Amino acid sequence: MFPLQHLPPRANFRVVAVVFLLVGAAPCAAEAQARLDARYVGSLAGVTLGKGAWVIDIGDTQFTAAASGTTAGLLRVFKSGQGTGASRGTINANHFVPSSYSATIITDKHTEEVRITLNGGLVKDFSATPPTPPHPKRIPLTDADRRGVLDPMSASLVRVPGNGDVLDPEICRRHVAIFDGRLRYDLDLAFKRMDNVKSEKGYIGPALVCSINFTPIAGHIPDRAAIKYLAKLREMEVWLAPLAGTRVLVPFRVQIPTPLGLALLEATQFVAVPQPSRASVKTQ
Repeated sequence: MFPLQHLPPRANFRVVAVVFLLVGAAPCAAEAQARLDARYVGSLAGVTLGKGAWVIDIGDTQFTAAASGTTAGLLRVFKSGQGTGASRGTINANHFVPSSYSATIITDKHTEEVRITLNGGLVKDFSATPPTPPHPKRIPLTDADRRGVLDPMSASLVRVPGNGDVLDPEICRRHVAIFDGRLRYDLDLAFKRMDNVKSEKGYIGPALVCSINFTPIAGHIPDRAAIKYLAKLREMEVWLAPLAGTRVLVPFRVQIPTPLGLALLEATQFVAVPQPSRASVKTQ
């Protein structure tokens, strides 16, 4: 997507995950249950590179999110790949509180797996296979880097506080600390504009457009090309669309300008189905 030729293949996919999956999260009271069934297409300079699916379930007290994707189009001719990811946790004290995260990426010659167990924002246990190779310039991860963090998947779900407009521009203004099993980084978002989005199936309507700034904290090698590029980039944007029946926003579109053209991830299907809460079901 951008100059990644100096990184091993596994790191390429990991940086792409940083760009495409990670948005902020904010507090909110528990809402009625809802389910999102979304499909996305990833492209570079108009050329399709991959396709994926994302299913999100929001309950009264729990949430789950699961994603899967494969390479597609021209990229499949040169390198096949597929990946899955999942996060689950509770909705407690008006926050998403992830308890587990997992991700698997399989390419022609490599398989990478990450597992994280969390408790109240504290990483209790994690594993990364294969292990991150030692490097004298790598910024070491400390215990402090694994406190007060979200995993990449749960961090993508934006919960809106209060009873006002779910698409209030102030929702964009947020700072999020994320640990993905190898890297610890921050994302800072800010409001850019309002726009309209249209999926082939499902949601059509307004969306918040937020800028995204990426700041690596630990686990990375500072002089790597991809890390330096992302850290300096100020034109990354995410479109956040509402999940019907809740006060939750979900990424509909993410775009990143690169030297090779515009990298884009966009929903072609965004079908949200509100479900009655357990309390309402019991009273019927």
